[in-house]
Amino acid sequence: MTDGRTVGRLDGTRREFLIALGVTFLSFRQTVQQSDRQTVGRVYDPQRAGRPKEPITALDTDAGIQAIEKKLRCSCGCGLDIYTCRTTDFQCTYSPALHKDVLRLAGQGKTAQQILEEFVKQYGQVALMSPPREGFNLAGYFLPGFAILVAAVFLVLTLRRWTRDAKAAAPANTATLSNATPDELERLRRELDRLPG
Repeated sequence: MTDGRTVGRLDGTRREFLIALGVTFLSFRQTVQQSDRQTVGRVYDPQRAGRPKEPITALDTDAGIQAIEKKLRCSCGCGLDIYTCRTTDFQCTYSPALHKDVLRLAGQGKTAQQILEEFVKQYGQVALMSPPREGFNLAGYFLPGFAILVAAVFLVLTLRRWTRDAKAAAPANTATLSNATPDELERLRRELDRLPG
């Protein structure tokens, strides 16, 4: 016969339960380790891994090449320069191809300016991160600063006019109160006392 406290419990002690739990955990861990050893080094689905990485050369990390690529825009539409796009967006197929073009031109012995000119010749001025400072492009450099300056002058003149108008209106208000009779001032005081607050 059992009392009500043991109904629904497993037969056995806590010690036996903890031992069984530990054995189960260890066997699970061993199974996971064995399955990991069997799959190490194999890719289940190579298509999921993406395009294979090409070996890195010394020119890929050259500061001069990086400086050139930071002046050229990637044509994938991300708005980033070639260097940033190829080192952060690994799905982009444009930036590695543009990087190869930069390396090819540098391998031909062209200077940084000549490489930039070659890209402009091939893709137009949209290949540059910032347009050259010449001709109509100067408007893009100076127009925002000029617009801010004009807005600041307009704001200062408007604030001065408002303060001048406020100062001119203030004496007119006090003049009308000083022309009031004592009876009118007393009536105004009583009306103000009646107001709540």
